[in-house]
Amino acid sequence: MRLISSGLRYATFEFGDLQVTSLRDGYIDMPPTRLRDEDGCALDELPAAVPLIDDNLRLSVNAFFVTDGTRSVLVDTGASNVWHVPGMGFIHDALDEAGIDRAHVTDVAITHNHEDHVSGLIAPDGSEAFAKLERVWIGAGDTSVFTGRLEPIRDRVVPVSEKVAINGWVTAIPTPGHTPGHTVYDVRSGTGHLLVWGDTVHVPTLQFEQPNVTWEFDGDQSQARSARAALLERLTQPNHFVAGAHLDSPGIARVTASGDGYALEYLAPPIG
Repeated sequence: MRLISSGLRYATFEFGDLQVTSLRDGYIDMPPTRLRDEDGCALDELPAAVPLIDDNLRLSVNAFFVTDGTRSVLVDTGASNVWHVPGMGFIHDALDEAGIDRAHVTDVAITHNHEDHVSGLIAPDGSEAFAKLERVWIGAGDTSVFTGRLEPIRDRVVPVSEKVAINGWVTAIPTPGHTPGHTVYDVRSGTGHLLVWGDTVHVPTLQFEQPNVTWEFDGDQSQARSARAALLERLTQPNHFVAGAHLDSPGIARVTASGDGYALEYLAPPIG
């Protein structure tokens, strides 16, 4: 995988016969008390390697656009204007900067139903963000999110209840735990696999080295821990890469085994 262009809010990689563009919706600051030990309690202390900004964890929020030049899939859509924080809601700016025409997006794949992943289906002015949207893939356990503001999209929702091919090079893989419908998307090119995940890891400076650490908002912390363990082990295989919604933007990396945990090697320096 090779970086071929980048800007303030995007980075595009060549991935065999595909192109993968990381899109930076922004960032959100969260208190470190969100992190949980194996008993479900807040961690007593953080390792020195975990950076804090004004005593908070800073989580990048990323989405990913994948295309073979003819077909495309957008994985996650950011927060739009739902979260009223200054650092969030720039997914549509990122698409514009990357030269991606929203009118050409027909398939959106949602990792799970939380607002910072699904809300960008609707633009800040209340219109549908993707005028030619045909399908929204999401875990069957998370489809209840399509009410209220997202109600106009409901008729295009495709529930994912088992491993299923979205097209010839993307497969949806259910990974429940963070939410009942949490889903990872396996992107296959001629040179390897890219696993695009949502909230499998929130704090990369901690949860790769200590993968048993969970997050307060993991609906089932034990199940989320097991899903993370399986995915991390899979990522140690040759020619496997990860694209993470909350990895440091642009959020595309290699994973290797390291002691009792794992090490992360980013393929491009952080944006912003």
